[in-house]
Amino acid sequence: MLKVISLLKRAEGLSHEEFAKWVVEDHVEFARKLPGLRKYTVSVTNGDGGAYDSVNELYFDDEDARAAAFGSEHGKAAAADAAAHTSQRVHLLTTEHAQL
Repeated sequence: MLKVISLLKRAEGLSHEEFAKWVVEDHVEFARKLPGLRKYTVSVTNGDGGAYDSVNELYFDDEDARAAAFGSEHGKAAAADAAAHTSQRVHLLTTEHAQL
């Protein structure tokens, strides 16, 4: 299973509260439409001025499924929505090995 960890920093002029509402209520609707997405979690920071405002985790069967999802119409719409609401996005492609 491939896990994509996305670190998001809110756009200039967007309060932490506005960003949190967007990422939890609005942006999640884009994720629901991604083909091949197995699981999606959003963790919003406590607004203490850290480097990022949320950590999003997207799970796919493999790299081919991830590439197909983000190459789709829904994937492109999700990326455009994220670009409109963030000033920085970092994506880490990972494979989980252990869980407690």
